[in-house]
Amino acid sequence: MNATERGSEALADNWYRESDCSLEAFAAQLRTKSDLALRFSVETECDVPIYDCRALDDVLTDSVRQQALQAEWAKVLLDGAGVLVLKNAFEDTAVVDEATRVFEEIITQERASGTRGADHFAKAGANDRIWNAHEKLCLLSPSVFARYFSNAFLASVSQAWLGPAFQMTTQVNVVRPGGEAQQAHRDYHLGFQTVEEVQRFPAHVHTMSPFLTLQGAVAHSDMPIESGPTKLLPFSQRYARGYLAWRRPDFRTFFEANCVQLPLAKGDALFFNPALFHAAGANRTRDVQRMANLLQVSSAYGRAMETVDRMRMCEAVYPILVEYRANGRFTAPDIDSVIASTAEGYAFPTNLDRDPPAGGLAPASQQALLRRALDEVWSHSMLREALQLQAWKRTS
Repeated sequence: MNATERGSEALADNWYRESDCSLEAFAAQLRTKSDLALRFSVETECDVPIYDCRALDDVLTDSVRQQALQAEWAKVLLDGAGVLVLKNAFEDTAVVDEATRVFEEIITQERASGTRGADHFAKAGANDRIWNAHEKLCLLSPSVFARYFSNAFLASVSQAWLGPAFQMTTQVNVVRPGGEAQQAHRDYHLGFQTVEEVQRFPAHVHTMSPFLTLQGAVAHSDMPIESGPTKLLPFSQRYARGYLAWRRPDFRTFFEANCVQLPLAKGDALFFNPALFHAAGANRTRDVQRMANLLQVSSAYGRAMETVDRMRMCEAVYPILVEYRANGRFTAPDIDSVIASTAEGYAFPTNLDRDPPAGGLAPASQQALLRRALDEVWSHSMLREALQLQAWKRTS
């Protein structure tokens, strides 16, 4: 092989083409099961590890054991099944019910105004979608928001995959009786682009994309199989060319023949690698209103899909944090979890002329500002002024 031929071969290896996708190679990777030693799961169902959060409360209070658990979750998401279930993530589902009532009010209001949230991968119809449910819940009911996102399991699994300063966003999906299924797909980032666009990105970006997002869902209703919980294809995140393959009819046929579904109870949570082939199922019941709060958690180093006004959220939730801290309703870890899901945790991008590093390598983040306000018991007006000043510093 001459130098030109070697160069052409190397070039081909660095860019994937849809025509290069091999269903045989894909199926072979799925047949290679995981040999991960799972210390913390209670069982495995359809190759998916199941964790009972009631048995993990003590683990989260010990930093060494918590890191071991998070390392296990990361290995499952990367090299294992690519998906895990947290049973009883909300052992007390009262706050889930309270959030459900807020979401139902939003759906009613948006329907009345003519706003109907379309779905990425399903036909509009019986389904209801609330975009940016995260900010809407926070502004409409900050106390419900704070109690919901004080959940240590949501924060811990997000940090396990993305590290600190993750960016929480959520979208509510309601699939009513008769609601149709989604088509099999991969998720944001590369999963939301056309074949032509995806083929322009070099192979290493296909590898990188899943590390920028974690997909999750909290069950806001019991989800028996016939109600259509998410269809999953364990281990499919391993296939390097998957961002091109999932659109092909032969891969979608394979998915439908081999996918699994797990029933969920209200308060359970499901998390998966965004490169996992998956699709919401069809609701074949007569009376189950299947509601899930979809968590799309982004890395501090990536771009979230939705724009969220975190300054308004900080202002809305701050009085609740002050009150709950003063009366002992929230512990320090509870407050940390709420702050992690509310404020921006990364100091960049910013205008370094206005916002130079002070005493470190980076300026203070919005999370750091919110923590300082709590520690020093600022008034609400003081926090607002500080947030506005910080926002001004970060503009061009």
